Amino acid sequence: QVQLVESGGGLVQAGGSLRLSCTASGRTFISYLGWFRQAPGKEREFVATVSWSGATTWYADSVKGRFTISRDNAKNTTYLQMNSLKPEDTAVYYCAARSIRPVTMRASGYDYWGQGTQVTVSP
Repeated sequence: QVQLVESGGGLVQAGGSLRLSCTASGRTFISYLGWFRQAPGKEREFVATVSWSGATTWYADSVKGRFTISRDNAKNTTYLQMNSLKPEDTAVYYCAARSIRPVTMRASGYDYWGQGTQVTVSP
């Protein structure tokens, strides 16, 4: 089992920045740590994912160039640095872990999920 705990959400004005953190604990091997988001009335969508080593990253086109995913292996923590935020980035952001390879951007491919953290971007 893997436990994921997110933090760092909040309210920010458009153009601002936030950094989300996700700390993992447990004994199951993880291949990828990802971030997804879900806005009211919409399906959960892929934001970014990173290999366990931190060497390789993938991004949704909508956040490429604005968001950066990274890992601190010593702290078992994955970060999502979000810059140039837009009102359409408003959503609950979820951290997720995938045990097996290869990488996927489908939410159904992730085995473990955090509780979610709200990000609200005002115009």
